[in-house]
Amino acid sequence: MAPHRVGLWMYQNSGGTEIERKIVEKLNERNIEAITGLDLNNASANNGSIFCNGHAMEELDLFFSYNAGQQGPFQVYLYQTLSSMIPTINNYQSFELTEDKFRTAHLLKTHGIPTADHIVCNKNNIEELKEHLRFWNGKAICKPVNGWGGRGIIKLENERDLDLLKPYISEQGAPQFYLERVIENDFTDYRIDIVDNKYVACYGRKAGPGSWKTNITSGGSVFLREPSQEVIELAQKAAKATGLEVAGVDIIYDVEHQQYVVLEVNGIPAFATPDQEQSGLNFNDTKIAYLVDLMERTVTRRDEVRPEVSAMEFSPAEVAAPSSSVVKEKVL
Repeated sequence: MAPHRVGLWMYQNSGGTEIERKIVEKLNERNIEAITGLDLNNASANNGSIFCNGHAMEELDLFFSYNAGQQGPFQVYLYQTLSSMIPTINNYQSFELTEDKFRTAHLLKTHGIPTADHIVCNKNNIEELKEHLRFWNGKAICKPVNGWGGRGIIKLENERDLDLLKPYISEQGAPQFYLERVIENDFTDYRIDIVDNKYVACYGRKAGPGSWKTNITSGGSVFLREPSQEVIELAQKAAKATGLEVAGVDIIYDVEHQQYVVLEVNGIPAFATPDQEQSGLNFNDTKIAYLVDLMERTVTRRDEVRPEVSAMEFSPAEVAAPSSSVVKEKVL
């Protein structure tokens, strides 16, 4: 019997099944058992244990959750609890942070990392939003703080657009309303993949004809792109600030201020699809290798933790870190 067990919940479409197979194979080569299909949507908890597909989840040495498309409130709810019991990748605290665009942008600003100017306020306080719109020459991007794939994003061209949005704003369940300054750019971006704060790969995305959204689900397309060292280091700083072990950092070039700007930090950045691999995006094996290295280091270092210390006192970043000095770190 393998001395360590890792649980996996991977997406299966767009090449995910093959990626999972490779992860399992490489873990087995290191004498680490991998248990797949652990969808917490189907789990239950009682008497201090979480059970999924007949497995007591807290008895695992690590849980790797990587499925943006099938996330659900209950799954996320148990993910939070499990992350307090055993190491998870990503750790829940950082995952939850980066699911919220405002909290992520706020954190980046406090770390001196350039990101879009933004404002969040009570949705009933429209007048304060208007003041910022005037400062931004009437142009802004309205975003749900927890959306992904370009969904629910609206571009405002003038102050009157905000008045037209009032019925939409009032219908939203969330109390907050979030706006970003429009950044003058060439409608392309950089997606930088980071694992364990190591640079994995970069590709570009460009908006479709007549659109300004680069998200693939909004009509954008992927192209090969070589990043400068400045772009790579900016992405690493952003990932490290959020505490994510696995991150996809979206960066654009601000033409007006002539600087690179971090737009988003994603906790479930997709692997390259088979079609994208054929077009030259060949980073999957590197990403898998870095992931398996991180998993192995996490489960072996966990053995060194004093048994009387609860796992909830450690984030995966702490357990996996090569030293005691640790900074607490979606789809295409």
